[in-house]
Amino acid sequence: MSARTGVEVAVRERATLGEGPTWDPAAGRLVWVDILGSRVHTYEPGSGRRTVLATEQHVGAAKPRTDGGLVVNLRDGVASYAPDGTFSWLHREPVPGRRGNDAAVAPDGALWAGSMAYDETPGGGNLLRVAPDGTTTEILDDVTVSNGTGWSPDGTLMYYVDTPTRRIDVFDVEGERVGGRRELATVEEGAGFPDGLTVDAEGCVWVALWDGGALRRYTPSGTLDRTVLLPVRRPTACAFGGPGLTDLYISTAHVGLNAPTPLEGSLLVLPESGQGFTQPAFG
Repeated sequence: MSARTGVEVAVRERATLGEGPTWDPAAGRLVWVDILGSRVHTYEPGSGRRTVLATEQHVGAAKPRTDGGLVVNLRDGVASYAPDGTFSWLHREPVPGRRGNDAAVAPDGALWAGSMAYDETPGGGNLLRVAPDGTTTEILDDVTVSNGTGWSPDGTLMYYVDTPTRRIDVFDVEGERVGGRRELATVEEGAGFPDGLTVDAEGCVWVALWDGGALRRYTPSGTLDRTVLLPVRRPTACAFGGPGLTDLYISTAHVGLNAPTPLEGSLLVLPESGQGFTQPAFG
């Protein structure tokens, strides 16, 4: 089923590369980033209040911490902002020509942080697990563009996107151990590339299609059961938010587009589009 009705503008913005919307239930706000703009944005739907935090490096993702503040996936590694704004590195590993990209917090509170080469060199990125104490484990190497990462509601499955493969893969997972990698679904040529993803309360995977102007929802068996057409060409990721976790927020980008429309780079929302579940905070 395809639909375009109901998509609204939550925040009109000109983000160069908007990414990684995440609902922060403790603060009642949505957090997302502009990677190339080196900005972390927040938005409170109830009041309309917004904040912008400038980072000193390109920022691939920002996620809430259990004790307030944020954990961020930067160019040179993973760092933390305390509630008072104090900055500290958790894992710093600068690699020339590489930056952090999408990231997600696992059910055990660790951050799984992806990376990529700026020029998208094949195999130039990886996927790391960074524990709250800074202990780091490499989960995947030989990654090109590490993107969407998410877990099933029961925490036994992990979904993952390395964008150029066009696949959404699924792993069996236990703590930091993953195995049994297999294909959940492949996005066909001409439909765009899979980017960021989220998992709903029914265990279905929603994925944004870069250069596809749409979101897709796949069942746990890999069946495509819904397509939402969007008024932008480069949606990047999606997440459920709002008090009942029923509104689907969508980050977008205008980087690389000729004559981008006024909405490209904005944060969109599809109200009452499904049911999410509470995502863990870092730590």
